[in-house]
Amino acid sequence: MHPRVAPIHVSTKVDTCQKQAMPFRQIVEPCRGRGWVRLLRLRLPARGRHYRGHRAQPGRIIPLMPRENLNDLQAFIHVAREGSFTKAAAQLGVSQSALSHAMRGLEERLGVRLLTRTTRSVATTEAGARLLETLAPRLAEIEDELAALAEYRERPAGTIRINATGHAAEYLAWPRLAPLLQQYPDLKVELTTDYGLADIVAERYDIGIRLGERLARDMVALPISPPLRMRVVGAPSYFRQHVAPVHPHDLAAHNCITLRLPTHGGLMPWDFGQDGNELSIRVSGQWTFNTMGMTRAAALAGSGLAWLPEDQVQAALQEGRLQSTLDDWCPHFDGYYAYYPSRRHVTVAMRTVLDALRGPMAG
Repeated sequence: MHPRVAPIHVSTKVDTCQKQAMPFRQIVEPCRGRGWVRLLRLRLPARGRHYRGHRAQPGRIIPLMPRENLNDLQAFIHVAREGSFTKAAAQLGVSQSALSHAMRGLEERLGVRLLTRTTRSVATTEAGARLLETLAPRLAEIEDELAALAEYRERPAGTIRINATGHAAEYLAWPRLAPLLQQYPDLKVELTTDYGLADIVAERYDIGIRLGERLARDMVALPISPPLRMRVVGAPSYFRQHVAPVHPHDLAAHNCITLRLPTHGGLMPWDFGQDGNELSIRVSGQWTFNTMGMTRAAALAGSGLAWLPEDQVQAALQEGRLQSTLDDWCPHFDGYYAYYPSRRHVTVAMRTVLDALRGPMAG
């Protein structure tokens, strides 16, 4: 006769069989969701029965990992992905020593080394790499399902993580989402500025914001801005000392404020077009920045010519603090899109944020 065991409180799949204690086989077989049996690695107490390579032993089950150790597994994923205790600790909001201690405890409980530590980096062992490959998608599924519970709230709640370029964050995301968060106090937004082509799936972002020409594949894309236009601008003090260019090639004789972005692998070229004639000009000058905000500040200070989005300089142009040139060579181009993975479950909170991003500013 099979031994009787205490109920296992893991999921609703198991809970339906827990109204009373029952033989172990009866708990496993009827409640046998594919994910749960594999996750719990339960051993069937049948005579001569093997389960996942283990010979069954009547009256014995493999003990489950304590619930609080799920935090350690999540921490392991951060360390493995970042290859650094320092970066992972910063993401998790814990001290580096506490995180290192937790990883040693996890390895001791599992009886296998998961991480190889050096003075400069951390790498996964073969066992650690296997655990990461198996565990990461399952914990991601759990996080997505927990986030989906927000569907049952009357008001949007939770954190939505957004990755956007600096310009899109400042001139689109911020002005549209700030009023939204005042309306919904339980809703939070984590807005990260990044001029690189971030992998929002791997980096666990909910939404990305990029120009239409730079969208990743297999993404649902929603337009959130009208077509954009770049302008060549300089301060009145600069134009008093230099003759304004009449053709893009004339920029070679000017002190141009350059922008270095990771997506271009170097200095960003200035693109122009007129009557089907497209030019990409490599400019140079005394100042190089990696943000458009600093480029605009340098132009206002009279340090040279800058090539910037029209909405970033429109107010200064109207006030006379900046002047434009080569306007006939500055056409419109595809605007910004908010995008997310096609397989991503769209929660109430995420839908609310997307609707706000597509708000009245979008043309």
